[in-house]
Parts: sequence; C-alpha cells; structure tokens
Amino acid sequence: QPEVHLRPNAVVPYKSVAAVMASAQRLGVTKIGMVGNEQFLK
Repeated sequence: QPEVHLRPNAVVPYKSVAAVMASAQRLGVTKIGMVGNEQFLK
C-alpha cells in the first residue's frame, strides 16, 4: 500500500508541507506520516 513519510525541517513553511500532503491524498495515498513536526507547535 502506498505511503508518504515527510520529514520537514524548521525552514519549510507549513503551507508547503500541507500542499505535499494534499497532493498525495489526491493520488490516492491513504497512509501519510509526518516525522519531526515539533517546529509547527512553537
């Protein structure tokens, strides 16, 4: 089953991460994970 794992760093804008996740969903990927998203909680 297709999966996408993202590991953005602190310089990546959240809107870019969201765009990648949305594109993956449009392609039918149902398993999407984000690793190290602590910078978005600050």
